[in-house]
Amino acid sequence: MTVADIQMALTFVIIAVTVALYAVERFPIEVTALGSVVAFVILFTVLPLDGPDGDLGPQALLMGFANPALITIMALLIVGQALFHTDALDKPTQHILKVFRQLRLAPITPILIGVAVISAFMNNTPVVVMFLPVLAAMAAANGTAAARVLMPLSFIAILGGMTTLIGSSTNLLVADVAQRVSDVRIGFFSFTPIGTLLAIIGSLYIIFVMPKILTPRRTMADEVQGPAGGKQFIAQIPITYNHPLVGARAVAGMFPNLRDMTVRLVQRGEKPFLPPFEGVELQAGDTVIVAATRQALTKALSLRKPIMRSNDDAEITPEEQRLPEGTATLAEAVVAPGSRMIGRTTAQSSLRADNNCVVMGLQRRSRMPRMAMSDIRLEAGDVLLLAGPHDDIQSLRGNRDVLLLDWSTAEVPRRRHAPRARAIFIGIVGCAALGIVPVVTAALAGALAMLLTGCLNVRQSLRALDSRIFMLIGASLAAATALERTGGAKAVAEALMVAMEGQPPAIILSMLFLLIAVLTNVLSNNATAVLFAPIAVNIAQRTGVDGNAFVTCLIFAANCSFATPIGYQTNLIVMGPGHYRFSDFIRAGTPLVLLIWLSFSLIAPWYYGF
Repeated sequence: MTVADIQMALTFVIIAVTVALYAVERFPIEVTALGSVVAFVILFTVLPLDGPDGDLGPQALLMGFANPALITIMALLIVGQALFHTDALDKPTQHILKVFRQLRLAPITPILIGVAVISAFMNNTPVVVMFLPVLAAMAAANGTAAARVLMPLSFIAILGGMTTLIGSSTNLLVADVAQRVSDVRIGFFSFTPIGTLLAIIGSLYIIFVMPKILTPRRTMADEVQGPAGGKQFIAQIPITYNHPLVGARAVAGMFPNLRDMTVRLVQRGEKPFLPPFEGVELQAGDTVIVAATRQALTKALSLRKPIMRSNDDAEITPEEQRLPEGTATLAEAVVAPGSRMIGRTTAQSSLRADNNCVVMGLQRRSRMPRMAMSDIRLEAGDVLLLAGPHDDIQSLRGNRDVLLLDWSTAEVPRRRHAPRARAIFIGIVGCAALGIVPVVTAALAGALAMLLTGCLNVRQSLRALDSRIFMLIGASLAAATALERTGGAKAVAEALMVAMEGQPPAIILSMLFLLIAVLTNVLSNNATAVLFAPIAVNIAQRTGVDGNAFVTCLIFAANCSFATPIGYQTNLIVMGPGHYRFSDFIRAGTPLVLLIWLSFSLIAPWYYGF
C-alpha cells in the first residue's frame, strides 16, 4: 500500500467518523467539527501531500473558514437578526395572513409552492433569504413552530431549482462541463418536464409528511413560558389626557384596541368596573388593569414613543416611569425569599431609583389579583417583568432582593427602525437576484447598513452569529478538499464504473444517481457536479445511451442535498433560525433523497426510452 492509498483511506475514516458523531450528537457540533479539522491537519502534516494544486497543508485545509459562502451566511444571519429585532416583517405578514383568512386558505402551502416556482428562474439562495423571515413571522403569528416551515422552505427551493437550467448554479456548471467534454447540449428547458415531475413528488412529501417528522427545537425561554404565548402578567395602563385609548368603548364586553390583552378591571377614581364591560367608555384618569403575555407587553412597549401618539396603539408605560431613551431590554426576575421587597408595592420596591428598571408586569402563580398593579403587595416567588437599559438589567445579577432569570433577557424590538430595515433587506435581495453584485457583496453591505442605521447594535449582531454553522461549514470544506485532493471521490466513481460493467443502462443510471446523491451531502454539490460531469458523459458513451440522460441524472442527483445541513447553502441558512440539529436533516431529508432517487429510477428509463 502506497502513501497515497493510506492518505485516501484515512481521509475516508475521518469523514465517516465525523458524520457519525454529527448524527449521534454525543459531542457538540463545534467540538466534532474542530476535531475533524485537527485530524486532517495532523494527517497531512505527518503524511504530506503534494500535487498539481500545491501541498495540502494547514493553509489549504483552513481556507474553508474564509469561504465566500460562509461569509455570506454569517452576514445574512446578521441581516435576519435586524429584521427580527425591528419587527420589520410584522405588518407585511399580518397583511398576508389577513388576505389568506379572507380566502379561507392555509397561508404556508401556497407560499411554499410559490417559492418552488420562483426558484426555477432565480438562484434559490436569495429566494430562501427573501422568504425565511416571512415564513418565520407567519409561523409565529399562527402559533406554529418555525422548525416546521423553514427546512421545508430550503428543500422546496432546491426542488424548484432542479427544473430549469438557471435554477441552480449546479445546473449551469454541469451543462458547461458537459458541453466542453462532449457534444451534449443542455438547453433552458431541456430537463424541465422530468424535473417538474420530481419536484411535484418531492413537494408532496415536503408539504404533507415532513412537518410531522420534524421536531420543534425550543429554547429554555420557550420551555419555561409554555406553548400558548407565555404566562400571564398583571400590568396597568394609566389613561392620561390625549392618550390613544381615551374614548375607546367596549364591544361585546371586550376592548378591540386591547385585543392581545385581557382587561380585568377598569378603575375610575373610587369606582371599579369589572367584566363584562358593557357600555364602558375609557376616560382620562382611568387605570386599566390587564392580564397579558410577555409577547403582548413587548409589542406594546416596542411601539412606545417619547410623546403620546394619536394612533390606536396602547401606551403601557406610565408617564412618570418612562424608560430612558435608547435600547430597552426586558427580563424577568423572581422576588427572593427574605427579600426586602416582600410586603411592599412595586412603587416602594426602589427598583427604579436603585437600578433604573421599570416594573412592566407582575405574575403570581397562586392567583391573579384583581386590583391595580401598583396596589399589589409583593410576595416571595412573584415574577416581575422588568424593563430598562441592558447594563442596568445585568446589574440585577448582584441584587439579593430579586433573582434575575438570565434566559429571559431580551431586547425590545426597535419598531421605529422597521421601514429602513425593510428597505435594506429589499435592496439585498434585489441586488443579488438581478445579478448587480455577487450575493456575498450584497449580504456584507446589508449587514453593515443594518449596523450603521441603528437597526441593531454590535452586541446583537455578534449574538446572531451561530458558532455551529461557522464550524460546520469550515470543517466540511476541509473534508471536501481532502477527499478531492487525495483522489478519494474519483476512486469511488471509478469503482462504480467497474462494478456496473455489463449492467442494463437503467440500473447503471440508478446507481450513478444514488452514488452522486450520497456524495453531494458530504462534498459540496458544485464540487460533486464538476467531478462527475466527465464521468457521466464517459458512462453514457460506453453504454451507447443518450448522453442527456446521464447529464440530467447528474444535475438532479447533485441537487439532492437534503440529508445533511452541509449539503447545500440554504440548509445552513435555515439551520440557526429553525434550531435544527444535524440529526433533523438526516431524519427528514434522507427519505426525500430516497424518494427522488426511486422516482427518477422509474421515470427516467420511460422518459428517455431505454
